[in-house]
Amino acid sequence: MGVDFRYLASGFSGSTDRGLHVYVLFVGACVCVCEREGLCCVVVPFTAWILSPPCTVGRHRVSSCKIPPRLHNLWPAMTESPTNKPGNGDVCQRVRNGLKPERNGLLKTLYCCHERQPKHQYHPEEEEEEEEANAEPCHGGLYRRPFIESFEETPMLVAVLTYMGYGILTIFGYLRDFLRHWKIERCHIAREKEEQKDFVPLYQDFENFYTRNLYMRIRDNWNRPLCSVPGAKMDLMERTSLDYNWTFEYTGRVVHDVINLGSYNYLGFAENTGPCADSAAELTVKYGVGVASTRQEIGNLDRHEELEKLVAEFLGVDSAMAFGMGFATNSMNIPALSGKGCLILSDELNHASLVLGARLSGSIIRVFKHNNMQSLEKLLREAIVYGQPRTHRPWKKILIVVEGIYSMEGSIVRLPEVVALKKHYQAYLYLDEAHSIGALGPRGRGVVDYFGLDPRDVDVMMGTFTKSFGAAGGYIAGKRELIEYLRSHSHSAVYATSMSPPVVEQIITSMKCIMGKDGTTIGLERVQQLAENTVYFRKKLQEMGFIIYGNEDSPVIPMMLYMPAKIGAFGREMLKRNIGVVGVGFPATPIIESRARFCISAAHTKEMLDRALSVISEVGDLLQLKYSRHRIQPSLVRPFDDNVYEEIDD
Repeated sequence: MGVDFRYLASGFSGSTDRGLHVYVLFVGACVCVCEREGLCCVVVPFTAWILSPPCTVGRHRVSSCKIPPRLHNLWPAMTESPTNKPGNGDVCQRVRNGLKPERNGLLKTLYCCHERQPKHQYHPEEEEEEEEANAEPCHGGLYRRPFIESFEETPMLVAVLTYMGYGILTIFGYLRDFLRHWKIERCHIAREKEEQKDFVPLYQDFENFYTRNLYMRIRDNWNRPLCSVPGAKMDLMERTSLDYNWTFEYTGRVVHDVINLGSYNYLGFAENTGPCADSAAELTVKYGVGVASTRQEIGNLDRHEELEKLVAEFLGVDSAMAFGMGFATNSMNIPALSGKGCLILSDELNHASLVLGARLSGSIIRVFKHNNMQSLEKLLREAIVYGQPRTHRPWKKILIVVEGIYSMEGSIVRLPEVVALKKHYQAYLYLDEAHSIGALGPRGRGVVDYFGLDPRDVDVMMGTFTKSFGAAGGYIAGKRELIEYLRSHSHSAVYATSMSPPVVEQIITSMKCIMGKDGTTIGLERVQQLAENTVYFRKKLQEMGFIIYGNEDSPVIPMMLYMPAKIGAFGREMLKRNIGVVGVGFPATPIIESRARFCISAAHTKEMLDRALSVISEVGDLLQLKYSRHRIQPSLVRPFDDNVYEEIDD
């Protein structure tokens, strides 16, 4: 069939006698559009499309793409243009001008469909038959409930003042370094001894510039010692500093009944009374506290075996393996699963343990935009088509690494779309459920339960016992072959000491409580209470006018502070009013996105939350923290509707 090419602004195109238009871009990709049927093929590099429509480049074979006859108005990532791509470059997650325009939160990427007026008439019956014949569903069918996340734009004036604040602090930092150099100001920085002055410096002064000149100003907001259980309320030891936060002295006074909004005690199992504490105490008498050996030697207890069987049953997978440290569960197991010749696709906001594990593996690492499925799909396409750098050999394996709940953003992974991409491009999926296990889902079984997915669709399920279960350690779960492989290849399994028996018993008891195996409904009631507390607290903060990040169902609630001085001021003012909070700033967050991070618990009563909200509003007015321009009207004034906003004048 002949093709009559016509030059376009972005490349050239051609048409056939069957109404098929081929658009070839200069970037090497092609788009095929059929006017008669209203079809659009998935964008692939032009050479790969010519050679083999079902791309067979590399070891990962991509099946033929059958797209429903209706197309979304959002093109795939490789065909984005400045006119249809948001200005900040983040297509689906970081919408910076108010709440996300897509209220149902559905991303339109892999298979897209929208109403389009055809140029030729067709019969609805034929269209329905054709849609049924297409095996791939539209993304709209991947979600069973609305997926709502908000990331409001930083006000321009606030951003400018934040940058100015950091600039002023930097200038004063250099001035103080000058005074320290000439011994005008006392220096508390770790330095080499005089006899080692000709050595290569062990302590890099310039690299610690931020720590000694910016962090030290607000250091009193962190590392506060507790002297009670970190439950809904806690007791803090009062301390003071006489040398500008370089050292602290304890006054001997205890601050009682501080409402705890900082601990990851999502289900309230971090407690010193109740069945969990009683079971742990009884087991300590029988087994002691330590094991003093690894699992492979003589440190494998019957309680360890029972725990792993219970975790596998809880998650709905074949097998599971427990580890003594949550951080090491990621950093030591990823190198056992991936190595040279492998590709790791990592979310840009993944936890440090995932980043460290990926680096230790020796694999090639490519980062996609946070929760942006178009960015992920683009990397998957490029990986399959081009293969490894220089040699262009196929990748040994492609591993997608994501988290269930991102602890700094409060966002939830778009797992249905990640699973769809993983299946389509035949990659592997590593899911970190450190914050989501126990805290999400109608049964408290994590983000997989939250979306109603099949646990077998996730190749490697990771989670920790440090949060919802009030204990310590982590787990890896999946197929039996995977767990047997890790038992002999994971550094954390071979060389690390076994989990402490009372910690194991705490996990077993709390997990049985969530599953209802204790004969009560206390576990499910806590899961439901956490969900109610989360929605209530988020809604009230938004009504007050604060800028809140994340998903509406996430118990991690970041409230934006922006300016560095307000991190310290907010923490101190809240503690004066007996509210304990956690402030987060650079480098843990972007430099202009400092925030307070609230962690909601099922143990919080409505009276506690109302008291905390009242104090937050009071301190917010004092420090002028109510930045939101899209304040939601109070529920007493109107029926609950997420789409109703009241514009706030500057």
